[in-house]
Amino acid sequence: MRIREENRNIILLVTVMLCCGAVAGTLTLLGPELVPAPEKRVAERAVIDVSRTSLQAPVRVVGAPFEPNVNPRER
Repeated sequence: MRIREENRNIILLVTVMLCCGAVAGTLTLLGPELVPAPEKRVAERAVIDVSRTSLQAPVRVVGAPFEPNVNPRER
């Protein structure tokens, strides 16, 4: 029994779909949970140094400012 040439692409597609579905189903049933464990707090009374964030230098932008092209015919 031979598979007709017209049906070979469909048979290949169905075979690949079934194999991928079997792999995905197996990993879903047997695989470990991908949800990370809840993080533990290291210090309940941690103090954040706010003065460090204000010492950052302003950023200099190089180049022409962005202007959207509202009329595509003009370039």
